[in-house]
Amino acid sequence: MPVKMKIALLQTGKTTDKNVSVIADLYSSRISKYYSFETITLPDIKNTKNMPVDEQKVKEGKRIIQTVSGEDLVVLLDEKGREFRTIELATWLEKQFMTPRKRIVFVIGGPWGFSDEVYKRSDLRISLSRMTFPHQLVRLLFLEQLYRVFTIIKGEPYHHE
Repeated sequence: MPVKMKIALLQTGKTTDKNVSVIADLYSSRISKYYSFETITLPDIKNTKNMPVDEQKVKEGKRIIQTVSGEDLVVLLDEKGREFRTIELATWLEKQFMTPRKRIVFVIGGPWGFSDEVYKRSDLRISLSRMTFPHQLVRLLFLEQLYRVFTIIKGEPYHHE
């Protein structure tokens, strides 16, 4: 019997807004009832005030690359990525469960986006919207969508269509 795939959300920097954090934790616990799920939080890069943006992206990128394994399916949450309707994301995710991968890692980068190295390592880029959102809000939006995806997969009434 194949090993059940795991899902991880890899994020740069902790959630500082306590209200966002409480709701993110709520959705994370809901997701964990359906599937093996973890949130991995990389610490913010220090002393960035006078650091060029490209250097910040490279440093963040190295941390991201070190955190994912070569076997992971790496999905970047990127405003220029592919847009899915929620039902399409559910279908895509179900298909991934049939592959031999052990883990899907959804990645939210820092405020300046991803380094070229991270883009090269990624398997897919998805966009939650063409609009720009604060990274902490992206975490919450993504977690809600992932929860919604699992309710669709399980045929539960949370999603109305």
